[in-house]
Amino acid sequence: MARWGQIGMEDASSPYMLDLLDFHDLAMCVLVMIMLMVCFFMMSGVLSPFYYRTYPESQTLEAAWSIFPIVCLVLLGWPSVYNLYKMDQFMTGEYLIKVIGRQWLWVYEYPIIKDSEVSNISFESYMVPTEYISMGEYRLLEADKRLVLPVNQIWRVLVTSDDVLHCWTVLGLGLKVDGAPGRLNQILFNALRCGVYYGQCSEICGANHSFMPINVEIVPISFFDMWIKSIVNSE
Repeated sequence: MARWGQIGMEDASSPYMLDLLDFHDLAMCVLVMIMLMVCFFMMSGVLSPFYYRTYPESQTLEAAWSIFPIVCLVLLGWPSVYNLYKMDQFMTGEYLIKVIGRQWLWVYEYPIIKDSEVSNISFESYMVPTEYISMGEYRLLEADKRLVLPVNQIWRVLVTSDDVLHCWTVLGLGLKVDGAPGRLNQILFNALRCGVYYGQCSEICGANHSFMPINVEIVPISFFDMWIKSIVNSE
């Protein structure tokens, strides 16, 4: 979850995000190593009092500076491809949720709820205006209705749009799915711990693009059942 004054990435709360953070750390280590080597050779060439009028042929040096970039690319490419295919692998989601982007709000639909007689729950989620924000809440990130999901359950999320391109993004859960009119995109994820996770539309969709917050609340399964019953009773 995001915290006040936070500089680094949000804490990972899904297997996807954990893998992405590991890949980020690996990529940063490789890039720092390359930067230090380049800086060392540049400073050595600039500050050294020795120089060569002609560079002799060196098969060892040519082989080294050909093999080293290949090794770096393999170190970065293999985990990147692994994470890409892992996100696209097919699994049977225990729950299904449909997300519809509109200018400028989100519509959430629960077509079928596992182990429940309730179905076809739908509601709209708008941004809470700044003048109604309470102490401790986040400006431009609070929504009047949150998407409530149970913890440690596999969810299949379908994302689409009714008008223009949108992008449903929740960084703490490692979710980023484009919503295109007339097309369904999907992703499966599993939240590892309870909490409230914030996101925003990541595709420029019009004048109020910045005013489409996403609130995902992960709760225990018992609280999720009570929330479903409260939604039904309120209707």
